Amino acid sequence: MDYMSILVIQIIIKQWDKSQQSAQHIEQRAQLANRYPIIFPVASFKLNQECVFDIHGDDLQGNRIVWSQPSDDIIQFDRFQVSIRNKSLSYLSASLPQREIAYRTLGSIDNKVIQCKYDWRYSVDHGGFYFWLYEEIIVNTMYTDSFDENLFMGSQSKELIDLE
Repeated sequence: MDYMSILVIQIIIKQWDKSQQSAQHIEQRAQLANRYPIIFPVASFKLNQECVFDIHGDDLQGNRIVWSQPSDDIIQFDRFQVSIRNKSLSYLSASLPQREIAYRTLGSIDNKVIQCKYDWRYSVDHGGFYFWLYEEIIVNTMYTDSFDENLFMGSQSKELIDLE
């Protein structure tokens, strides 16, 4: 398929709780892929067919990834922001106080893949039981003029930016 520049965002979510921290569980998570082919209907078009969201992995709470478009130029999802005009990816550090929101530009995604990863944990109330939910989030992004289902499978996505 050929498109006039399409934004492709792939998110891989790995989640676990405290009972899954053994060496065996860690090894099992390490064996999971950090990129997948873009296959519909797992992937879906958004924003008037100009963006593809492709989400894989765990989502124990449901609707883990929230996205929005606060302006014509900006797409936000999870801790990330894409500038449509500049075709660049930025990251918001969770360690900043909310009143000091600042995005760190990670680079251009104009016909170039950026793959990044961060780890996080948060408390969850599940039916009156509280526990820690741990997660690793991997994001693959690219603005491309020539969409291909194996977009992230090639060698161009070798660089991994480890955040935080």
